[in-house]
Amino acid sequence: PFFGSVLRRAECVRRCEEPQLGAVSRHRAAEEVRADFQRRVPYSFLQRAYIQLNKLEEAANAAHTFFMANPEHMEIQQDLENYKTTSGKVSLIDQEARQHMEDYSAGVRHYDREEYELAIEFLERALEGYYSEDEDCQIMCEGPQRFEEHEYLDYKAGLYEAIADHYMQVLACKHDCVRELATRSGRISPIENFLPLHYDYLQFAYYRVGDYVKALECAKSYLLFHPDDEDVLENAAYYKGLLEGTVDPATIKPRKEAKTLLRRHKLESHLLQVAAAGLGYAYMEPNYWNRYGARQDEHSVPSSISSEPEEGPRLSLTKKPMPKPDRELKEGGPLLYSDVKFVYNSQQLNGTQRVLLDNVISEEQCRELHRVASGIMLAGDGYRGKTSPHTPNERFEGATVLKALKYGYEGRVPLKSARLFYDISEKARRIVQSYFLLNSTLYFSYTHLVCRTALSGQQERRNDLSHPIHADNCLLDPEANECWKEPPAYTFRDYSALLYMNADFEGGEFIFTEMDAKTVTASIKPKCGRMISFSSGGENPHGVKAVTKGQRCAVALWFTLDPLYRELERIQADEVIAMLDQEHLGSSEMNINPKDEL
Repeated sequence: PFFGSVLRRAECVRRCEEPQLGAVSRHRAAEEVRADFQRRVPYSFLQRAYIQLNKLEEAANAAHTFFMANPEHMEIQQDLENYKTTSGKVSLIDQEARQHMEDYSAGVRHYDREEYELAIEFLERALEGYYSEDEDCQIMCEGPQRFEEHEYLDYKAGLYEAIADHYMQVLACKHDCVRELATRSGRISPIENFLPLHYDYLQFAYYRVGDYVKALECAKSYLLFHPDDEDVLENAAYYKGLLEGTVDPATIKPRKEAKTLLRRHKLESHLLQVAAAGLGYAYMEPNYWNRYGARQDEHSVPSSISSEPEEGPRLSLTKKPMPKPDRELKEGGPLLYSDVKFVYNSQQLNGTQRVLLDNVISEEQCRELHRVASGIMLAGDGYRGKTSPHTPNERFEGATVLKALKYGYEGRVPLKSARLFYDISEKARRIVQSYFLLNSTLYFSYTHLVCRTALSGQQERRNDLSHPIHADNCLLDPEANECWKEPPAYTFRDYSALLYMNADFEGGEFIFTEMDAKTVTASIKPKCGRMISFSSGGENPHGVKAVTKGQRCAVALWFTLDPLYRELERIQADEVIAMLDQEHLGSSEMNINPKDEL
């Protein structure tokens, strides 16, 4: 019966596919093509085609659709700003948006505004869409599979091994639909606790509109995923109290679809773990329902209230505990150098792990560093050769420490001046490590002397930024209010610092914002010797306002606590410095000028 069923199903699929979809070559794309569609590459071409046809609205939507899956693409980001300026179009359409995610986001927005009836409408629609998408995802997993550990021509497995190999691939794909449906386009990390959160929002929204039966139903549905959640357990108990005498709370059950999905998910997990133990598969069960993904308002009902109080349930406005950072966050350590002046701490800068300092370097050192910069910088250095990487209205030039020392070694710039760049960056590193009271060594991840120059004739009616709002170790997603710590972000960066060299330019203020990339929390005007330092994560989104006149120069520094990600050029620069010091010592003993010897 089993194999008869398999053969009939195979025949059915084949009979259905060809008449409906045509030959296999017409509807089964190569992996490269599938990857391009996954990354929404066709929309990049569509944008250019629409521009040629002078269809700016369609071009803007195509660009926005591409950008949603490629948030690191600076050129597209600039194109979007240009569309907004030229066409006045502010609302853009993501043409590949998943409807269940759009409905979920809309539901949460209405919930935050306390528009509970609308929140219920959108969140219920989101759940309906989610389960429909889950069904599609399950079916799509039954397509062709790749056997990663076997080359097809050399594959010698017997009947049952072959079936097990293929089925485990399909099962792993189906099991991962939970992650797939909770992941936004262009992201690797899913929204934590995505499906349970629907029921968490709904249980309180239904309570607020007076539907206590649905409130209890959704609370029980949420507890399927997290049976020990004290807040929702208390809420469920309160809802039961409200229903006493009208409805038997025992007759109100969790939602059937949630129960079915969770049961299936547990069975899949069991089979995968059995296969891993018995057939030698490498498998580790991910945490699909991470409790740290929680409603941030934390509406809960105190368990001490048994019946309806005078003014309804009190609301606890505390947040659920968030994941502990991998290190304890401290600040306020010594600045190590007597001439360095403390200006503002995190609280005064309206954020976390931030500090503003003055007099880190002197006026004379600023001038000397500026002279070095003019002798060693190249347009596009540090930006893969792109002279205008963030905005077409400015030219970017840069240089590394190793390049400065090399030029000094060759006599193309004064060796003393080249060494200054190395020394002040080390001074900055020591200050940052000390101020933030780090228990382990802070290593250089990247050191870059960079100047950005306003291009004449291109400054009228500018509304773009010199450097768009971003975070240094994660991909900022303002719409989702998230920062995704995944490639292509430099996820290993832990702290950042910017040491400014001049103030004789217009614009160019450094700004911190909220996660929405719009609400400015602090603005800093650069000047010689001023340094802003901060932790590199999503807690510190930042950018640079347009430089509208003159040239703005700074030493940009990124640090890591992981020695595996030490800056290679810095290690080489350390070796050059050690060699120069050794040669200087030897030359002094012989009364020889080290520069002549070099």
